[in-house]
Amino acid sequence: MSELEIDALVDDPDTRVIVCCGAGGVGKTTTSAALALRAAERGRQVVVLTIDPARRLAQALGLDELSNDPAPVAEAGGELAAMMLDMRRTFDEMVQGHAPPEKARRIIENPFYQVISSSFSGTQEYMAMEKLGQLVAAGTWDLVVVDTPPSRSALDFLDAPQRMSRFLDGRMIKLLAAPARAGGRGLRRIVEAGFGLFAKAVGTIIGGQMLQDASAFVQAFDTLFGGFAERAEKTYALLRSPGTAFLVVAAPEPDALREAAYFTDRLSAEDMPLAGLVLNRTHPVLAPVSAARARAAAEQVGGPGSQIAAAVLRLHADRVDLHEREEHLLTRFSAAHPSVPVVRVPALAGDIADLDGLRQVGDLLAGEVEPGATATG
Repeated sequence: MSELEIDALVDDPDTRVIVCCGAGGVGKTTTSAALALRAAERGRQVVVLTIDPARRLAQALGLDELSNDPAPVAEAGGELAAMMLDMRRTFDEMVQGHAPPEKARRIIENPFYQVISSSFSGTQEYMAMEKLGQLVAAGTWDLVVVDTPPSRSALDFLDAPQRMSRFLDGRMIKLLAAPARAGGRGLRRIVEAGFGLFAKAVGTIIGGQMLQDASAFVQAFDTLFGGFAERAEKTYALLRSPGTAFLVVAAPEPDALREAAYFTDRLSAEDMPLAGLVLNRTHPVLAPVSAARARAAAEQVGGPGSQIAAAVLRLHADRVDLHEREEHLLTRFSAAHPSVPVVRVPALAGDIADLDGLRQVGDLLAGEVEPGATATG
């Protein structure tokens, strides 16, 4: 398998977007922040968009908190800003940016809108895509690093535009929007009569007030439907462009690598540019002694300190076993995806709590492995 060269990736001025994808809990957010910091300190103008609301990332970046707007990371040795997606606020800003003030107010105050803008399945992924499109279009940054939303499947991020489009083009939405879309007076009367029958039937099922809210929302929102689809198509094209690089982040565990393999196949099928696999929290062997030899030596040691020496040898043997299991999993992944370069990032002893910790992760991503890097679970 080939090695993923992170510095070549972040230094390339043609790389405008790096998207970090993967299952939840594999270190995706920390990887995104470390990449952004390293790129900034190597001369790029970088903004990192994270979805993780955990305050520890803000603290590691030297910020009191992260908001929906880029905030400069003052202590970084370069031009770096960080932000956290606020799904509802992004949705509101999108409405306010594409509708007259009075119509925007009616949409935002509509109870149906308030429900779908905060809890509709896929809204978070779509808003992440929307925010990515805004950041790139602004032209303020020459590199945008995106930490994709935590989700059961990493594919949700790619599916978000199509899912939102399907929702907006769905039969229910079309029926709710029909009175507003009817053209002439005669046609409008016919459509409204039909809509009345439809509303009566559906209202008995989901409740009259909810149906009225939904209908008012859709009819007010109707003129924005085209903008939704157009921006979704633009963002999808951006994700397929040569200036975008996907990094699949995984832990050396069966489920995480299985999802990474699935995601890799999907990227390939969609002709999306995959830069490589970041295998996080690996356990490299720190001494060239086999597990069998270490266990045999543990049985034979004697004299002062023998118990400590035996314990160290057994710990080493256990680590060798763990390393071999991880390498076996990685070999299976690479056999199925031989063209995907890989970088291993050894596990560190403790959480990342400051910029120095992120720089250490950046060094590991770049292959500058410290011999003393210690492992945790």
